[in-house]
Amino acid sequence: MRAKPSMPVLVSMDEIRSEAQTHRLIGGVLCLDFANTLNGHGKTPAHEYLKNYRDAVLWSRKAGILPDRNAESLIREATRQPDRAATAFKRVIALRETLYRVFSAIAHGGSPKATDLSQLNEARAEALAHSQIVRTEDGFVLDWADRTALHRMLWPIAISAAELLTSGNLSRIHECAGESCDWLFLDTSRNHMRRWCSMDECGNRAKSQRFLERKRRSGVCQ
Repeated sequence: MRAKPSMPVLVSMDEIRSEAQTHRLIGGVLCLDFANTLNGHGKTPAHEYLKNYRDAVLWSRKAGILPDRNAESLIREATRQPDRAATAFKRVIALRETLYRVFSAIAHGGSPKATDLSQLNEARAEALAHSQIVRTEDGFVLDWADRTALHRMLWPIAISAAELLTSGNLSRIHECAGESCDWLFLDTSRNHMRRWCSMDECGNRAKSQRFLERKRRSGVCQ
């Protein structure tokens, strides 16, 4: 049975180093990177990168969807309102698991469940309701009207998921072929033959396993 998400640990952003700050962004798209904040969905043991609300904020800052000032403000607000932070964190985990199910199904040539698409549509509708187009020096960007909502990092993630689903790139969504890895990625390689979340980890591990297996079969490795 998968352990329930822990209650938020509300301290300053840089007081304690977290794996959320070192999590590798290899998905190629924001929503896939978010889905990859757990390795081993539905399996035991799983490797969790978001252990509490603070981790969700730290990861969002790393992913570029929360500027430092906004991230610090959310941490302070969560400290003042731990119950709201706990609720927001549950929403973070719920959307992450929904996105993993949606894109994992697509990666394996299947179709997402209607319930998961319904949940994603609800998240997208909320994101659009809080979005606004603003002018910048370089043109226009999509910004967010409510900077105090503790789950506001979910809005750009929901928009990212909707854009990917309607992009025409579904055939390029893959799940890592690593034996113990279920990370998702958008294959942008020239020949569209990418198999691993990263060659320097899962790819090299698989190559080493194949090499050892060949040695065993040839009788070299006793």
